[in-house]
Amino acid sequence: MNRSGTSTSTSLGSKQFGFVEWFRPGDYKRTEEVLPRLLASGASYLRTHLSWAEYLAPGGEEWFDWLIPQLGAQIDLLPCVHYTPPSLSRTGRASGPPKDLKSYADFIDHVLTRYGKHFRHIELWNEPNNLLDWDWREDSDFQLFCEMVGGAAYWAQQRGFKPVLGGPCPFDPYWLNLMGERGVLAVVDAVGFHGFPGTWDSEEGSWGGWDMHLGEMRRILDRYNAKSEIWVTETGYSTWRKDEMEQVRRFAKTLEVPADRLYWYAWADVPPNVAVQEGLWFDPRHYHLGAETHDGQPKLLARLLTEGGVDRVREVTQFPSPRIANGAAPIVITGGSGFIGSNLADSFLNEGADVVVLDNLGRPGVDQNLTWLRERHGDRVHPYLADIRDMRGIESAFTDAKAVFHLAAQTAVTTSLVHPIDDFEANARGTINVLEAVRKAAKPAPVIFASTNKVYGALEDIEMLELDDRYIPADEAIRAHGIDEQRPLSFCTPYGCSKGVADQYVLDYAKTFGIPSAVLRMSCIYGPRQFGTEDQGWVAHFLIRALAGDAISVYGDGKQVRDILHVDDAVAAYRAVLGSIEQVKGSVYNLGGGPHNSVSILGVLREIEKLTGQAVQSSFGPWRAGDQYFFVADTRKLERDLGWQARVRWRSGMRHLAEWLVEHRFGGGPILSEPARIPA
Repeated sequence: MNRSGTSTSTSLGSKQFGFVEWFRPGDYKRTEEVLPRLLASGASYLRTHLSWAEYLAPGGEEWFDWLIPQLGAQIDLLPCVHYTPPSLSRTGRASGPPKDLKSYADFIDHVLTRYGKHFRHIELWNEPNNLLDWDWREDSDFQLFCEMVGGAAYWAQQRGFKPVLGGPCPFDPYWLNLMGERGVLAVVDAVGFHGFPGTWDSEEGSWGGWDMHLGEMRRILDRYNAKSEIWVTETGYSTWRKDEMEQVRRFAKTLEVPADRLYWYAWADVPPNVAVQEGLWFDPRHYHLGAETHDGQPKLLARLLTEGGVDRVREVTQFPSPRIANGAAPIVITGGSGFIGSNLADSFLNEGADVVVLDNLGRPGVDQNLTWLRERHGDRVHPYLADIRDMRGIESAFTDAKAVFHLAAQTAVTTSLVHPIDDFEANARGTINVLEAVRKAAKPAPVIFASTNKVYGALEDIEMLELDDRYIPADEAIRAHGIDEQRPLSFCTPYGCSKGVADQYVLDYAKTFGIPSAVLRMSCIYGPRQFGTEDQGWVAHFLIRALAGDAISVYGDGKQVRDILHVDDAVAAYRAVLGSIEQVKGSVYNLGGGPHNSVSILGVLREIEKLTGQAVQSSFGPWRAGDQYFFVADTRKLERDLGWQARVRWRSGMRHLAEWLVEHRFGGGPILSEPARIPA
C-alpha cells in the first residue's frame, strides 16, 4: 500500500484470501478433515494460533510439532503466538503479562528455530485491547505490552522473519498511534485489523466503514513505518439468524477493501460443546461464524467458493435486489429458484407478471435456475435472496404480495434423520415465519403450500400384494384410485413431522386468521430444471446417473410404486388452486400422477434402459425409514373441484426430462432415439 492509501499489493486484486481457523490440542482428526475442504475453497492463506500457554501444557509440544508442519506444508501459514502460561503470568491467567517480559521474545525465538521453515510471517499477540486476551488493567498505559512485543518483533526481524502486530478489536486509532510513539510499529512488517460489521453490537456505534478505518490506519502507519502493510487478520459475519446470503455479501464486499491481505473468520463454526473465551454459549453469534457448520456441512459461502472461488461468489452477489414499481402486486414464490418454483415462476412471467423469487440458494444448481429466469424475463424477476428461517430478513418480501406460493423447504428424509433440528427450523419454523409475514401485511395474500404425501406416514396398515416387479394394495378401491385426502395423518420421520406441522399451520391460519390458503400434498414431481440427488428428485437422479454411465443405488427392492407427475402438470395444479382460492380456501388436495402414471422403481429403470439403449447398473441397499411400499395419489377431488387433470403420461415425460438433461447437463448429442411429445 502506498502513502496515498491506495493498495499496491496484488493480493486482493488477484482474488486471494485466507481463513482463520483455531485448532485445539488433540484435534488431529478434525484438522485432517477440515484442511482439504478449506484448501478446496481456493484459500491462499491460513491464520491459526500457536498458544504459548498450550505449548507448555502437557502434550502441547507434541501437538504443535504435528500441527505446524501439517499446515505449513499445504498453505501459507500465519501462526498467532499469544496467551501467557499461567505459571509465568503476573495475574496467574493466560491474559496476564509475563513476569519476565523477555520470556515472550525467548519463546518466539524458540518457535522460529523449531518451526520457522513452515512460515514467513509470525503474528505477535491477538486483540491486545480485549481484556480476555491482554489484561490491560495490569498494564493501563500498555508499557509492558510495548516492551514485550517490541522486543519480540525486533528479534524476529533480525532472524529474517516478518512480524505482524496483532490487531485490536474494536479498532482503536489512539492505541495504534501509541504503538507508533513507542516504536513498535517501526519493527513490524504488517499490522492486523479486526472488524465484524453487522455481527457484534459493540461495533455498531463505532463502525464507520472499511475505507474510514483503514484510511485512519494507513495515515498512522505512514507516520511511523510507511512500508508496513495492512492485513485484515479477522473479519466475518455470523449466520446465527440463518442469513447465509448476507455472509456471502459481506465476504464479497471485504474482498474489495484497501488491505494487503484478508483472513475471514472462520472456516468452520465452533462446535456446540466447546466453550469460547466468554463461556459456553455466552453469545450464540460466536457459534455461527464459519463458512461451514461445525460438522462439515457447507454453508452457501463454502459451497460457492468450492464451486468457483471468488468469481462464483461475485456472480451470485450480482443478482439485483427487488425493484418493484409502486402499486405493483407481485407473485411471491419462496424457493422460487428451485425446480418446481422456477417452473412456476416462468409460467407467471410468461404472462407479464412480476415475480419475487425468495430463495437462499442453498441447494446446488438452483442459482442456475435464477439466472435462467433473469435471462428470459429480465427486470420482472425480482430476486430476494434470504432464508425463510430468518423472520426479520424476509418480512418485507410479502408487503405487497398478490399471492404467495410457499415451496421453500428442506426436502430430504435422509437429511432430516441426520439434522432433525435444521429440518424443523426450515420446514416448521420457516413456514410459520412466512405465515406471520403474510399476516402482518396490510392485505394478506393467498398462500398455497407445497406439502408432501409423507404426512400420511409409511401406510403400514394397508395390506400389500407382492408381484414380480411391484407392490399393489389388496384393497381394490385403493388400487383403482389411490390414497385420498381422508387418509388419517400419521407423521413419520423428522421430515414427515416438520412438513406435517407446516401443513397443519397453513390450514389453521385459514381458520384462525382468515388467510385464504390451501395445501397440496405432493407425490413425486419430475421435469426440466430439476437437479436431482440420491436423497430427493429420484427420477432426475436416476436419469443423470444413467446418462453419465454411472451405477444407480436403489434402497429397498425396487418394487415400491409411485405416481410420478410432470412439472408442467404440477404448475397447472398450483395455478388452478390460486385461480379458485376463494372457493377452495382451507382445502387440502393430493397432487400426483394418479393411477395412470403409477410405476415402480424397477419400471423406471427399465424405461431408462429403453431411452438410453444401454443396460443400467444398479445395486440394492436397505429400506429407508418411513419408505412407503405404495403411494398413488387419488386426485379425484382436485379434478372435481378445479377441473385439473394430469395430461403428461410418465413415459413421454421421462423422455422429455432426458432430452433436457442431455442438452443442459451433457452438452447435447443424439443419445435418445425419439423426441418427446409433451402436450401443448
